This record gives sequence, C-alpha cells and structure tokens, in this order.
Amino acid sequence: MPMYYSVIARGTIVLASYATCPGNFTEVTEQILSKIAPEDDKLSLSHNSYLFHYICENRIIYMCITDDEFERSRAFLFLNEVKRRFRSSFGDRAQTAIAYAMNSEFAPVLHSQIKYFSEAKD
Repeated sequence: MPMYYSVIARGTIVLASYATCPGNFTEVTEQILSKIAPEDDKLSLSHNSYLFHYICENRIIYMCITDDEFERSRAFLFLNEVKRRFRSSFGDRAQTAIAYAMNSEFAPVLHSQIKYFSEAKD
C-alpha cells in the first residue's frame, strides 16, 4: 500500500515535491492541478490503479498519489500533517513564491512523512 508522490502547489506552480520512485508524476500532477478550483476543498480522484488525494486551502494545494489500496483516511492524515508543517515553516510566503522555492527545504519533510505514513500501522 505505497504512497508514490507528494506535491505542494499554488495553482499549477509547484512549490515543493517528492517522489518515492521514478514515474511521470510531474506531468500527471500538472494536468490535475490545472483542473482544481482555487476554493477550499478536499477530494480523492481515481485514475487507473492510482488515487490522487488533495486538500486545497487558501489557494495552496497539498496532494499525494497512492495506490488504490491505500486508506483514504491515512492519506488525509498525511496531507493534514504536511499542511501543518508547511504552514508552520513558510506561512504566507507560499502565496507569492516562485516555482520550487520551498523544494530544497521541504522535500526532506515530504520524504520523512511519506515514509512514516506508508509504514505506520496504528
């Protein structure tokens, strides 16, 4: 039940991302990000054997890609924790940041949280 990829974006502008394996995650995510309205929302979408879970809050999108057996509730626990850490680290800077501005600092956080939520069995 793996989690493959996570991204934080403002619209289609990716601010930080992390992939656990090779794949065309960037291209697929770009297509999905372009279709997400800037309103506060949370949703899971299905495509082939993948699930795309996202939370949009204050125009910032927190998204992860999992296999179709990954628990939806666990995906949203992950996204809420990532959102909390991201907002704590960057606050309103995300509203005006350029593409990948937070990647070097935040990709390791995405990595550790993906690992934790993929392995945790509570």
